Amino acid sequence: MRSRTGLISQQVHSVKDLLARRAPGLMRVTAQSARQNFWNCWLSERLPPELRARVSGISARAGTLVIFGETAAWSARLRYAVLELEHEIRAADAAVTEVKVRVLPRS
Repeated sequence: MRSRTGLISQQVHSVKDLLARRAPGLMRVTAQSARQNFWNCWLSERLPPELRARVSGISARAGTLVIFGETAAWSARLRYAVLELEHEIRAADAAVTEVKVRVLPRS
């Protein structure tokens, strides 16, 4: 690369590398989104259709997977279904040490 004053001895980096250095928060958001997408697809393949439609969100952070149900009643049903899947969940991601089900109404 050249500048007006002469050669610049910097390496050319990929956009991903530049973003990682300039915006570490963006990389965390991207990683969180990828984890949510993974768990959403994973649960969609394993939950019954009536429960699948009632999942309002998923969060995976610090070893805890939190699955949100639309209402308290649907969350209770999700808890039972997740208990049956807990071994498979931990096999899918060894970093998951705890699985919780919470209520989060859709807006």
